[in-house]
Amino acid sequence: MSRFFALLALGAFTATAGVAFLALVRRLRPESAVAELFEALRPSVLWLAWIVAAVTTLGSLYYSLVAHFEPCELCWYQRICMYPLSVVLLIAAWRRDFGIWRYAGPPVVVGIVIAVYHSQLQAFPKQQSFCALANPCTVRYVWELGFVSLPLMDLAAFLFIATMLLIARDSEHKEDS
Repeated sequence: MSRFFALLALGAFTATAGVAFLALVRRLRPESAVAELFEALRPSVLWLAWIVAAVTTLGSLYYSLVAHFEPCELCWYQRICMYPLSVVLLIAAWRRDFGIWRYAGPPVVVGIVIAVYHSQLQAFPKQQSFCALANPCTVRYVWELGFVSLPLMDLAAFLFIATMLLIARDSEHKEDS
């Protein structure tokens, strides 16, 4: 399962970069076919964000309840940011509420900051952290492909969701115009 989740995370990073590229091309060449592709993506962004939040939440629960990995303090903080998104994004997608970026954005940004810090702790585990010695934040329960850790998987999800929320924000402004 870890290899599967690692590949999903790499897919999320790739999709985030791809969507950012589409957005850039759309700004530079608004009449291009790439801009049309970006516009075709726009109605689905909330559903895509929800799918990523739901899979991330279910993956987190899998690692705790099935694989019996004990979450460290930073893992709990990332969960606090991610778990509500799987509910809030579903409701927003259902209601086509592109204004969700206002209330989903802050936990996503906090989640990104925590995941970046936690990812570098896992990449360089010899450093000091504030986590308990009994359950340190530097323990690598997953280390797939030589660099993909659980916090890096979380970072991929948060970055993808942030990108979708930016598009939702842009969509909301487009509707107001």
